[in-house]
Amino acid sequence: MELAKRAIAGDERALVELLARHEDTLYRTAYAYLKNEHDAIEATQELTYRALKKIHTVKEPAYIGTWLVRMMINICLDMKKKQQRFVYNYDVDIASTDQQPFEMADIIASLPIEQQELIYLKYFQDMKNGDIAQLKQIPEGTVKSRLHTTLKRLRVLIEKEEL
Repeated sequence: MELAKRAIAGDERALVELLARHEDTLYRTAYAYLKNEHDAIEATQELTYRALKKIHTVKEPAYIGTWLVRMMINICLDMKKKQQRFVYNYDVDIASTDQQPFEMADIIASLPIEQQELIYLKYFQDMKNGDIAQLKQIPEGTVKSRLHTTLKRLRVLIEKEEL
């Protein structure tokens, strides 16, 4: 808490130490969203830059970790949007390819980004519904209902893969 207060007050060393303490969580968050090491490292570097510029905007030092994760998620979403602009369309003869083995990551990736985010925060970051609600700035009941809808959709997608 003291470290966060110093960082917010402008102590760059405190901010660097704070980022080092959260490095694993931030990198794992970036990797989960971006699916490759190079982009995850790039997102981490961008987070460091943005944190240096925006640390003074943090109102509650106790939530510095949440603030960093939210910023990382926003950076990843921005990067994914940029990547989607450069997606190429390839003709694939589905009949000539063998069906790929079932992969949960691919199924989750087929969900809308908002649903992917909920799955990631709840099951990969092991966050409680209340923490997710605070992070996303929505009521906890909304988190519960969106998770329920997301899990229902995920079950349908998994059943389709198993057929």
